Amino acid sequence: MDLRDATWTDVRDCETELAVVPVGSTEQHGPHAPLGTDVVAAEAVADAGVEHVDREVVRAPAIPVGIAEEHRQFPGTMWVSEDTFRDYVREAVESLAHHGFDRVVIVNGHGGNVDALREVGGRITRGGDAYAVPFTWFEAVGEHSAEMGHGGPLETALLRHCAPDLVREERIEDARDGHAEGWGDWLSYTNLAYDSAEFTENGVVGDPEDGDRQCGEELLELAGDALARLLEAVAERDVSRPERRE
Repeated sequence: MDLRDATWTDVRDCETELAVVPVGSTEQHGPHAPLGTDVVAAEAVADAGVEHVDREVVRAPAIPVGIAEEHRQFPGTMWVSEDTFRDYVREAVESLAHHGFDRVVIVNGHGGNVDALREVGGRITRGGDAYAVPFTWFEAVGEHSAEMGHGGPLETALLRHCAPDLVREERIEDARDGHAEGWGDWLSYTNLAYDSAEFTENGVVGDPEDGDRQCGEELLELAGDALARLLEAVAERDVSRPERRE
């Protein structure tokens, strides 16, 4: 059930505890990919995962703005503070729990959200309001995960499969010309850069030309299957908190 399309009476009559919340970001993804790339990806993977489980799942509307100040030099990028983001996601999940959807998988499409979402899941779960776990799609695509950049091959491939009209194919060469090979500026195992503009001219990390539509189809299948397995596990898990060790 998609909450965006459902009525309150549909929700009242729904018999499930399981929900997914897509979370993304509105930020630059180079000259060829839209600011909403991470939202498109999170929604596509959430829908693919839900389609692969044999049980009802509530799909919440996506949260479109995340922790993305590292892209602030590129026009159109939006961001909120980590505290604001954590509070917003937590309260959104708690509102689902209020209606009985208290087993929640947060489907994430943005690397900058990862640490905060893990903290949010722990706080919600330990507080007893719900059981919440984050899932980041590009960490669940096997050997492809090592190719994750920014507006690079993985994200471009997924867009070419899920939303090809959003890819500015005529700007792919521009995206390739100004891309960085890797994320950050590293020395002694330390990233010296805080903002992406310090190491990439046009915001792109990785070669987007390497991400074709066939790869995008495979990525969605891998991420959707992984999410489906996680949804089944969350639905069946004993979520009672362990007793204090004596």
